Amino acid sequence: MPELSQQSPGAGPALACRGLVKRFPKVLAVDRLDLEVRAGECFGLLGPNGAGKTTTIEILEGLNTPDAGEVNVLGQAWGRGDGSDRALRERLGIQLQEAKFQDKLSVIETVELFRSFYRRGPDPEDVIKSVQLEEKRESWVGKLSGGQRQRLSLAVALVNEPDLLFLDEPTTGLDPQSRRQLWELIAAFRSRGGTILLTTHYMEEAERLCDRVAIMDHGHVLALDTPAALIATLGADHVVEFAVDGALDLAPVERLPGVSQARREADDFALIVREPHVSIPALLAELDRQGVGLKRLATHHATLEDVFVYLTGRTLRDE
Repeated sequence: MPELSQQSPGAGPALACRGLVKRFPKVLAVDRLDLEVRAGECFGLLGPNGAGKTTTIEILEGLNTPDAGEVNVLGQAWGRGDGSDRALRERLGIQLQEAKFQDKLSVIETVELFRSFYRRGPDPEDVIKSVQLEEKRESWVGKLSGGQRQRLSLAVALVNEPDLLFLDEPTTGLDPQSRRQLWELIAAFRSRGGTILLTTHYMEEAERLCDRVAIMDHGHVLALDTPAALIATLGADHVVEFAVDGALDLAPVERLPGVSQARREADDFALIVREPHVSIPALLAELDRQGVGLKRLATHHATLEDVFVYLTGRTLRDE
């Protein structure tokens, strides 16, 4: 597929909103949100279900209207009344969280149909090849696997050769192999100069694909930076998770050598530590001092999910 012709990085943000507000009868979905996506980057919106991610992305796509605030997409606002919305939509690619296709259309017929909606774009055969669906070219959509349908959904978002690509939970429900195939396709679009706004609650996905991420909850941004910089805010590189048999006094544990933070997670505990080889023996000694038995212990490198739990006290998959 050819190189994309979008704003250069020095031409201002590809996407920006200021003071964005959206209310529904029983919930404030977006709460005075400020956001800026630079041209040529992959930007992630990270948060649990109900954080306001999908509502935000629908407003930015022009599919929903905010109650207050300003939106600028590729240098223009929605709804100016001069016919410019149509021209702007020609430059956007949108993959919705759940797409509905005609089951008895073939893959090539589906791509050709969506390509006909736009004035410009690559040959449908090239689009099918780019998402690795050549072997399914004549297959009915209803016969595709979940991963193949997601690749088809990405294909129809690319039929107009967009400058800005919106991806709303693009790999939810996919097996690990299919998820990684989608990652490769998304990375290829970015390598050609495209700008991406991605919503996800998969930590590995955000860390692998995104240049910067905004952690959202209750309709506003809690933190925004590169994945590495956000993880660094924890003050340590490792997380020790453990469960005990008995009542644990957490205060002495917080003061153990190398422990930056300690928290209770339902019936389990988690420590943010700098040096596991120092903190774990100290933890075991403290459990022995308190007369508390150890049921389980595991360690992992700190992730964006740990950042989110630190900021909100709940996990990214909480409803």
